[in-house]
Amino acid sequence: QVHLAESGGGLVQDGGSLRLSCAASGSIVSISAMGWYRQAPGKQRELVASITGGGKTNYGDSVKGRFTISRDNAKNTVYLQMNSLKPEDTAVYYCNVGRTIAGNIYDYWGQGTQVTVSS
Repeated sequence: QVHLAESGGGLVQDGGSLRLSCAASGSIVSISAMGWYRQAPGKQRELVASITGGGKTNYGDSVKGRFTISRDNAKNTVYLQMNSLKPEDTAVYYCNVGRTIAGNIYDYWGQGTQVTVSS
């Protein structure tokens, strides 16, 4: 089992910045991709950003150029630096970690952290 501890959410004004962190612990062997998803009220969960073990990144179109994902493999931690935040970025942000075991991919999710951007 993998436990994910998220931190860094909160309330910020339009144009502000926040940094989210997610530390993985437990059965962390074979962790592959790490990433962040978000879900706003009444909307489906969507990809914000992901990063592979080798550092390849992928971003949702709405956050490109504003958000930066990074990871510290030694600490099993993934970060999301969010700049130029907009009210439409308001959502619960979930950390996601994938483990590849014997060719199968297993997904693990954090409990979510609220990000609220006021106009």
